[in-house]
Amino acid sequence: MTRDAASSHQQPDRDSADLDALLGAAVDAIIVADTSGKILRCNPAAYRTFGYDADELLGRNISVLMPERESRRHDAYMSHHLATGEERIIGRGRELEGLRKDGSVFPLHLSVGRSERDGHVQFVAILHDLTRRRAAELALERSRRLEAIGQMTGGVAHDFNNLLTLIIGNLELAMQKDVTPDVRGLIYDGLEAAEVGADLTRRLLTFARQSRLAPEVLGTNDLVERIAGIARHGIRAGQRIDLSLAADSWPVHVDPTQLQSAILNLVRNSVDAIEGEGVILIGSENIEVDDTFLAREIDATPGNYVRLTVSDTGAGMTPEVRQKAFEPFFTTKPPGEGTGLGLATVYGFVRQSGGHITIYSEPGQGTTVSIYLPAAADVAVQRRKPAPEFAALPGHGELVLVVEDNPAVRRMTATRLNALGYGVLEAGTVEEANAAIDGGTEIALVFSDMMMPGGQTGLDLAWRLRRERPDLPVLLTTGYAGEMTDAEIVDGFALLRKPYRQEELAIAVTTVMARAGTAVDTAG
Repeated sequence: MTRDAASSHQQPDRDSADLDALLGAAVDAIIVADTSGKILRCNPAAYRTFGYDADELLGRNISVLMPERESRRHDAYMSHHLATGEERIIGRGRELEGLRKDGSVFPLHLSVGRSERDGHVQFVAILHDLTRRRAAELALERSRRLEAIGQMTGGVAHDFNNLLTLIIGNLELAMQKDVTPDVRGLIYDGLEAAEVGADLTRRLLTFARQSRLAPEVLGTNDLVERIAGIARHGIRAGQRIDLSLAADSWPVHVDPTQLQSAILNLVRNSVDAIEGEGVILIGSENIEVDDTFLAREIDATPGNYVRLTVSDTGAGMTPEVRQKAFEPFFTTKPPGEGTGLGLATVYGFVRQSGGHITIYSEPGQGTTVSIYLPAAADVAVQRRKPAPEFAALPGHGELVLVVEDNPAVRRMTATRLNALGYGVLEAGTVEEANAAIDGGTEIALVFSDMMMPGGQTGLDLAWRLRRERPDLPVLLTTGYAGEMTDAEIVDGFALLRKPYRQEELAIAVTTVMARAGTAVDTAG
């Protein structure tokens, strides 16, 4: 073979290798399809984005990745282009919705290119998942809405205070006159009503971040323990309050009276949310917001915070209720049983104190409200982490079964585990997880959320594996109060609290797998 012939023979191989490397490096989904819509090629990001296993899409029609409405529009666009040559999509891009394997619909941006080779036309689609961008837009929209409501509320409250000043002043002047006992009683009633109105405006000003704060440097744990003692007098039969306080909780610079009022407000909400027996957990934890993921999750400025949480095992909130929970006068309680200012005043106090507040809740799964307060600036704070028993090591393709009902969280977890070097198998229910485990696939670790739909929890799955597959390690995770424990172990199973960082995930996975290996070696 001549040198030129050898060179021409090797060139296609190099081109193919370069293309494979390019497709593999792309973070966006890339799909190649023919004129009939049949999928000819996908990159790894496409499988991750749409939730399919490798090669599971090849040969199928691209409509499987679209809701029916988008599929009809796509077919019409392609037919029009092939018939007329007019480019309505190609080279322009547009936003539409995609359909994942689990049936969830999500926003994406589509760009399409056309190529022709040996008389055969192919289309190359690049699809960018807009889920996180839309979530950030919604968070920004909500923040701006609350800001606007706060400005309006502050103005109304100031005007109302002026009116109340006149009312109270005139009533007090009238009280000094020589009036009959009946009239004096009416004046007293008017003054009491005016005081109620004054309290209402104070709460409105707190939401608008215009209240007068008297911050002090204080330790949160002592205050939380005192508040818990007060709150226990207001809970119902069958309810209890537990504490989970970090031993080395940092001091914060905050108004102690307002902080006490905020926590009591949250506890009262939890009491009302629990029907019958239930648990309320008040916790404290040192948090370093110094990575993009966590900072974006709570919309917080990077720095050192003390996170105070009030969790309950109550009814939980729908997404619609959760979205409006901090707005003044919004309440789900019956008329006469709530003003709708409880969470609004907590929100205003926390924001005025330089902190942040989040709600983590789903119907039937309880609620966790987290307050992030900046650590005191005049105190040198260093997070003291106990040295892990096993150092975090990169994975080598070991397969982790991720059991999580929230598709977005499941995808994020899969991406993080992939980045750590592990393979991932996903399950949206405990039933799917059982099928995967019983199917004979060699799984190295089961990583399951504790709260799962369908009547079986992640803890149920863990107990089943302990009985039937004691060699298969299990790592549990939760963002709820759940089992109400401040330990890192639940019923002997390792527990990783949400939200967690990549480093914490790596250490937890390495530790659980190492312990399992040690146990197997010992047993052997």
